[in-house]
Amino acid sequence: MKYSSSESSCPLCGGRKEAGRTTYTVDLSFGVVVVRNVPAMRCTQCGEEWIDNATAAELERITNEAKAKGREIEVVAL
Repeated sequence: MKYSSSESSCPLCGGRKEAGRTTYTVDLSFGVVVVRNVPAMRCTQCGEEWIDNATAAELERITNEAKAKGREIEVVAL
């Protein structure tokens, strides 16, 4: 997953980007964080995904909170 750009075409394949949702997963070595229903732009041709900076900051906050809790599995929905 990459950070969002304002372009409407995919820089990888030239396909069209459209708004959608994705699932973000991170392995913390001692556990896993899964965030469902994350807003993202997705290429209709190759499937590459981008998230905007505000969403990335929220995902970072959720991940840091899960680290602090020391949970083996943390599942969150946005």
